[in-house]
Amino acid sequence: MLTCAVITVSNSRTSDNDDAGDLLSMHLTEAGHRVLRREIVFDDIYQLRRAFSECIADPQIDVVLSSGGTGFARHNAVPQAVGVLFDQEIVGFGELFRQLSYNEIGAAAIQSRCVAGIANDTLIFCLPGSPNACSLAWNHILRAQLDHRTRPCNFACRS
Repeated sequence: MLTCAVITVSNSRTSDNDDAGDLLSMHLTEAGHRVLRREIVFDDIYQLRRAFSECIADPQIDVVLSSGGTGFARHNAVPQAVGVLFDQEIVGFGELFRQLSYNEIGAAAIQSRCVAGIANDTLIFCLPGSPNACSLAWNHILRAQLDHRTRPCNFACRS
């Protein structure tokens, strides 16, 4: 079991209409993980760095999943805010996500700037804000990679 945080990046979502955050929390819980922290953060580079840094500094949190703020719009700040916090980027995550997205949405997948990395031994996966994109990432990448039984390797058992 991993202890997780779910961060929704949005200038308009509330706890009443955070569909992507609800979906990610549900997937984590159904997979046997624990959601310790849930937060909606304004899409501002410094508010994002605060929220992610708090998770990174918390020794209880193993994984952070975020939704939103990864698009190609001027106000989307997640890659710039979070990327500098990584000790090591998981480059293949964004590449694989865009490949899978291409099969569903075509060339629009190129506008996804989803990123992932490790900071202070905390795994961080920053996903687009749509529930469909979050489901795609969960079903085709994250579920298996956060499961210690996945072979030949997974992130749940990294050393």
